[in-house]
This record gives sequence, C-alpha cells and structure tokens, in this order.
Amino acid sequence: MRIFSSIAILLLIGAALLLSGAFYTVNEAQQVVITQFGKPIGEPIKEPGLHFKLPFIQEANYFEKRFLAWDGEPNQIPTKDKRFIWVDTYARWRIADPLLFFQRLRNQRIAQSRLDDILDGGTRNVVASHDLIELVRSGIEKNVNPKLKPIKFGRDALAKEVLKQASEKAKDLGIEILDFRFKRINYVEEVRKKVYARMIAERKRIAEQYRAEGAGEAARIAGEKEKQLRIIRSKAYKTAKEIKGKADADAARIYANAYKKDPKFFKFLRTLEAYKKSFAKGTTMVISPDNDFLRFIKGTSIKDGYSPKE
Repeated sequence: MRIFSSIAILLLIGAALLLSGAFYTVNEAQQVVITQFGKPIGEPIKEPGLHFKLPFIQEANYFEKRFLAWDGEPNQIPTKDKRFIWVDTYARWRIADPLLFFQRLRNQRIAQSRLDDILDGGTRNVVASHDLIELVRSGIEKNVNPKLKPIKFGRDALAKEVLKQASEKAKDLGIEILDFRFKRINYVEEVRKKVYARMIAERKRIAEQYRAEGAGEAARIAGEKEKQLRIIRSKAYKTAKEIKGKADADAARIYANAYKKDPKFFKFLRTLEAYKKSFAKGTTMVISPDNDFLRFIKGTSIKDGYSPKE
C-alpha cells in the first residue's frame, strides 16, 4: 500500500513538472520566439496570454516589445571644414521582427553593440560630409550676414540623414530605429579654449565700443550744456544791460527835468549826496574856508549859491 502511495506521489510531481514546462505566459510588453533544440520554430508569439509548448524540448525566448534606448558615447569627429568636435548622440529603437532579431543577434546586449557600429558610423560619415555651421544651426535659416557661407542643411536634416542610413542597415537585423538626435556638439578642449578666448576678446571689444560711444555722447551733452549756458548768460547779460541802460536813461532824464525846474535845489541836493558819500564816521578833511564844497555846511552861499535859508 505504501508503495502505491509513493508511486502516486511521484506521478503527481512528474505531472506537475510536465505541466509547468508545457505552459508559458506572455504579457503586453513581451514577444516570444519558440526554439526547439536551439532552432526557432513557428511564428513569433506577440499576443499576450497563456500559451503551450512542448516541455523540456522547446524553450521560450522573450524579447521586449516596447521602445528601447540607445545612448552613444561621445566621439571626436572632424567636419568637412576641418573642425574637430565632440559629438554626443542618442536614439530610440524597437525589435520589429523578433524572429530575425533572434537569428541575427540573439539578445539585446549584442544588439546594442551592433547599433553602436551602425549609428556611430553613420554619424561619423554625415558629420565629415558637412561643415560645422550646418551642425550648429537647427535648420535652414535666412543668412543675414552676406560674408557667411549659405546654409543648405541644418542639424535636424543631418539627424534625419543619419536615421535614414542607419535604418537601412538595421532592417536586416530585425530592428527598427525610430528616432535619432544629436544630444550635444562641442569643440575639442584645445579649440574650445581658443573659441572662448576669441569670444571674450569680442565681448571686450564691444564693451569698449559702448564705452567710447558713451563717452562721446557724454562729451556731446556736456558741450551742449555749456553752449546753452553761454547762450543763457549772454541773453541775460544783454537783458540786464538793456534794463540798466534804460534805467540810467530814465534817471538821467529825471535828473535833467529836475535840474531844469530848480537848478539851485538840484545843486543843493547833489551836494548833500556828496557830503553823505564823503563824510564817514571819523573822517578828517582839510579844506580852504572859501571852498564851495563847504557852503551848505556854513549855511550861506559863498558864490551866490543856493542856501537852505532861501
């Protein structure tokens, strides 16, 4: 009885192992190639779900159905105009034909290595066939400087050219390259230092030009200010002289009219003004007694002049 029980348990274990090897599952992000003794048989399995295969004889090889990334290593490449630059690129790809992919490459690690050769080689060929300015510009733009060489291609057009060349080579590997882009373009270290030095010198030249223009404008404004000040001063001086001349004329006219009306009183008034200006506090004067200047101080006219008593 125990022997029959042991046999039944062994049969159940064998059946479980047999069934576990006979079924496999495929999810939405996977595709499967079935191989028998290492050789692929049948069509690739792309539909998700539970599938059957012969246990121990057949094997399920899983591959990604989603988009995959390729990130290239920066390479030093010469352009058509002999400028050495560092070019860093990236791409997106997918396994379009899993059966052909398995036959040619077996796995993604080998596929990445082959893409390195294909994409790096295509990048080198395209970059070496075009000038640096076509890699720097994103597209064909209007050339505002007539001294510069006209641009026939842009960086986007060159990326499409690399994509076209690489797609033709990758098709035989069961791979579809979906997109290719230039991640970064830069000069090599030696050239980059020279470029930076030239850029700094150019910015300094522009700054000096602005300073010179500013100094010239400041000098022009200062000169204009001095000119306006001289004009204002001259006009003010002219106006002041005119006013003063008119006032002197009016004063002379008033004095003349007053003199005509009463000459003796006018002489008397002018003599008093002369006294006021001549005699300050502590002033000592030595004058002859019969001097006309003293006649009003005495109170009598010396030479029939005007007397305050009159």
